[in-house]
Formats: sequence, C-alpha cells, structure tokens
Amino acid sequence: MLVTGGTGGQGSSHVRAFYAEGANVVIGGIDAERGAALVDELGTRARFTHLDVRDESSWSAAVQAAESAFGALNVLVNNAGVQNPPTLIENTDQATWSRILDVNVSGTFLGIKVAAPALRRAAGGAIVNIASTMALGGTAHYAPYVASKWAVRGLTQTAALELGRDNIRVNTIHPGVIATPFIHEPAAGATAAIADFYSPAPFAIPRLGEPTDVTRLLLFLTSSDASFITGSEYVIDGGLLLGPALQAETA
Repeated sequence: MLVTGGTGGQGSSHVRAFYAEGANVVIGGIDAERGAALVDELGTRARFTHLDVRDESSWSAAVQAAESAFGALNVLVNNAGVQNPPTLIENTDQATWSRILDVNVSGTFLGIKVAAPALRRAAGGAIVNIASTMALGGTAHYAPYVASKWAVRGLTQTAALELGRDNIRVNTIHPGVIATPFIHEPAAGATAAIADFYSPAPFAIPRLGEPTDVTRLLLFLTSSDASFITGSEYVIDGGLLLGPALQAETA
C-alpha cells in the first residue's frame, strides 16, 4: 500500500496501523528525515519514497517503487494535504489559491491517475481519499481549502464509477477536528490555527478526534469487509456537523 503525507500526524498513524496488520507499506512524503525514522521504527516491510503529489513523474516513481519493493500495489491512501491561512476570499491571493488546489486536488487526481493501472495489475484494491468536513458545507475564511475538498468529493465519485468494474473501490473520509499538528499549528503565513476556531465543548462527543479514530475507519474501508462499498462518504467528526448538543438546565 501507499500512503501520501505518510510522515504527518494522521499519515503516520495510518502507516503504523497498516504495518501492524501485516501490510507492506510505502510511505510517500517530502520529509526524508522523518520518513527514514519511521522506516527504522517499523522494519523491513516499510519503505520511504520522496513524493511531491503535485508532480506526475514523482507519482510514477512512487508507484514503481511500491511495485518493485513488494510486487504489487493494492491500496492507495491520498492523505497529503495543506491548508490556507484564514482570510476572506477578497483578501486571498491567487498564489495561495493555486498552491492549495495543486496539492489537495491535483495531488489526489494524479494519485488516482497513476495508481489505477497498478491497482488493476494487482487484480483490484482500494483508494481512499482523505477530505474534510469542510467539504460538506461552507466555512468562512478557508475558501481555497473548502473548494479543494469539495473537488475531492467529485473526483472520488467519478473514480468509483470508472474503476468499479476493475474491482477497485474508491471512497472518501471526512474528518472533523483531529488532534494533529495540521490542526494545532498555524498554516504557513498564518498566526491562528484551525483549532483556535473550534471548541469541542458543543460536540455530541465533546472531544477532539484522534488520528487513530480515522485510522480505524480507514482499515475497515480498505478491507474485504467493505467489498460492496464504493463512492461513499464517511464523516468522522464527533457530531460537529450536527450542530451544538444543547444541554437542558438542571434544577
């Protein structure tokens, strides 16, 4: 399997869990030092490959690395993503817009494009695209990120239709506020982090999510237990999108 953004907070959780389940894991990312450390931690069934998800040739090299090392590629997790500094649409520069869409949309598109033939050679498999609850509604100040994740939804459903007859399933996970550096640290050029805008106190499940929450869902979606599931969207947000869980006053 190949996990993009595999050295990050969610990505490394996914990598560790799949490895623990016995999978051969290729960690795609741009931080070679962290990638090497993760491979050393895991062992011989893990490889790191430099992967710039915006570049098709980089994707081709990553898929080739997976097939060369382990003989086949049967799972792709499009996990890599970046966020924009929070600002109004009218104050968003085009360079920021393009950078977010290049990574989040073009990166996912290229992953599906390049990995599909390899999954077909493996007689089928699964692709899971990591989107966001921001793909299910508007969110002020995050227009590039919101637009990119809405686009991932469309890509997922289109790919599911195109690849289903090849025994390749394609689904989307929509995490809410997950406790990772992506949430707790400001984006490049920002002073505020996403977590600064969200308190879990009103959630039906009043806590931030953990990477392992998402990982457990990912393990299911890539397993044979999910063999009849494709083009589907899975929200994992503790009830964030439901609205506040109002509490009755007590006497």
